[in-house]
Amino acid sequence: MVDFTPKTPTPEEIERAREAGRLLFAGECQFVFGAQKLGQLPDPLLPEIAFAGRSNVGKSSLVNALTGRRTLARASSEPGRTKQLNFFELAGRLTLVDMPGYGFAKAAKAVKEDWQGMMFSFLRGRPTLKRVVLLLDSRVEIKESDREIMKLLDRAAVTFQIVLTKCDIPKPSVLAAKLRETREIAASHAAAYPLVLVTSSANGEGIVELRAELAQLAYPPPARA
Repeated sequence: MVDFTPKTPTPEEIERAREAGRLLFAGECQFVFGAQKLGQLPDPLLPEIAFAGRSNVGKSSLVNALTGRRTLARASSEPGRTKQLNFFELAGRLTLVDMPGYGFAKAAKAVKEDWQGMMFSFLRGRPTLKRVVLLLDSRVEIKESDREIMKLLDRAAVTFQIVLTKCDIPKPSVLAAKLRETREIAASHAAAYPLVLVTSSANGEGIVELRAELAQLAYPPPARA
């Protein structure tokens, strides 16, 4: 009988994964395309990781922290107004996709429905999309809009990984409770990746671990001559 129980990585394997993540995200990262409509999407060439989250969840800060750049991704001054998918090429091995924020209270219902329609079509039909990093704010309760996005990702059959942001702010006991709650929610969704990470763009917590996770989805580095 084959044993499908996940194996705990050794310290050496963990260190190799972290070094792979460091090397990948130390590479050149540049903006390559912005698409406001599905017909404008660039050709699917590299593996893609999309970052999604409610407005003000810290998505742009996290992308900048991962890549070691301060202004690579910029937050919109008017949440809910930007509907553009921004594509960034990383080291010629991976594409990062910065998705528009959702859950914006001031946006009209038609705008929200349009966002969901466009995002669902992108998520369901993008052959190179390997994972969605779904960001949740560790300071606040999980919103109905977050739960709706998880259901949308289930329907689209796209693997998503929950990452808690701003974890330097809550007290340790509050953060621990939030992590337990989030793990339980992830376990209830078919498309959810089982590992939930906690991060802080302010003090760097969890950045190394997230880089290591995402590096596993990139094309391998070019062979040395």
